[in-house]
Amino acid sequence: MEQVLEAALERKKRAWPPRPPKLDGEKEARLIQLACSEPPAGHARWTLRLLAAQLVTLGVVESISAPTVMRVLKKTS
Repeated sequence: MEQVLEAALERKKRAWPPRPPKLDGEKEARLIQLACSEPPAGHARWTLRLLAAQLVTLGVVESISAPTVMRVLKKTS
């Protein structure tokens, strides 16, 4: 019974270390700057997918997903 209680109270250690964030402060600033700029031709506004694709195109990051872009923008607003 004590082992079950201890297991419930203690966090399990990760098998792998956590991943470093895709965007540091400078890259986050670039994302915000991009989101506040004019959207590309043919689009009324920036979408998360467009922002993610543009960050890759500009070479800010190697790859990034739309949900990651959303979390960063949500954190800053």
